[in-house]
Amino acid sequence: MKSYNVAVLGAGIWGKNLVRNFYNLNYLHTVCDMDEENLNKVRAEYKNVNLTRDFNEVLENKDIDGVVVATPSHTHYKIVKAALMAGKHVYVEKPIATAISEAEELTKIANDKNLVLMVGHLLLYHPAVNRLKMIVDSGELGQIRYVQSDRLNINYFKNDRSVMWDLAPHDVSMVSYILGEKPKRVVSAVGTSSEGNEIMDITHIDIEFESGAMAHISDSWIHPQKRVNLMIRGTKGSAVFDDTLSENKLQVFQNSTPNSASNISLDYLEIEPLKLECEHFIKCIEHGQKARSDGENGCLVVGILETAERMMLGDKRKLLDEHDFALSRSKQ
Repeated sequence: MKSYNVAVLGAGIWGKNLVRNFYNLNYLHTVCDMDEENLNKVRAEYKNVNLTRDFNEVLENKDIDGVVVATPSHTHYKIVKAALMAGKHVYVEKPIATAISEAEELTKIANDKNLVLMVGHLLLYHPAVNRLKMIVDSGELGQIRYVQSDRLNINYFKNDRSVMWDLAPHDVSMVSYILGEKPKRVVSAVGTSSEGNEIMDITHIDIEFESGAMAHISDSWIHPQKRVNLMIRGTKGSAVFDDTLSENKLQVFQNSTPNSASNISLDYLEIEPLKLECEHFIKCIEHGQKARSDGENGCLVVGILETAERMMLGDKRKLLDEHDFALSRSKQ
């Protein structure tokens, strides 16, 4: 059986976790990063890994089958397109792009070239999320009426377009996956910048799904106490998933009975979800299959976030587009 090789582009705060996982899975061939300090850290920790600051070396290397993109979101479209056009399978961290037109173009290129295009919607590979989906699908909670997802943390770097583009892809993709439904419309969207600029570090989005279920999504970069909590309310029962807990992450409650919490046993919880996601990318390449979080899934998320951002910023959204364009030009 052919042994597949991947290159990780970006070995920073999150990229270093992808480097570790693909190395431990014996698929890491090359790490590409513009920051020499990041490359030195890889060099010191991992043996027999090629290092480069030139992305063109990755594109031109026929021994590399897949490219893993862990760079800021405003760079995704250009990088992913270049990799696909070079015939590489691509795993790109969320979001796939910051405009629906770009996301759709990337998806079409991947489909036309019969290449795997996978978006890093990590929670679709989380054992607790998959167990929760099974509970919802079984009808144990009844018809789902309301979902609330809170993803609050402190981020001193704020190196993305906004907290919404950084964190909300997790929430939108996870809720849609668990419900087995597509979002129907964005009902409302508000955002706040604690620094008084266009870079929003607190956002709230209300989304209606196909069945009529409503989802409220809150994300923050300025909360000193981390909170990662999902609550699903059905006509019979409710479920709460708290990913900050080391145990009893998933509980189910009966709506009509006080103090009715029951802990749900989770198989394979000790396996890192990112490892499962990385393995899934390789398996998709091996078997020529679509990823669970494929380009279409990425488009779904980007469409919702683009609509929400327009609601939040109106004409000011152009300033972000211009800022992102300037950043991408400066790195050429």
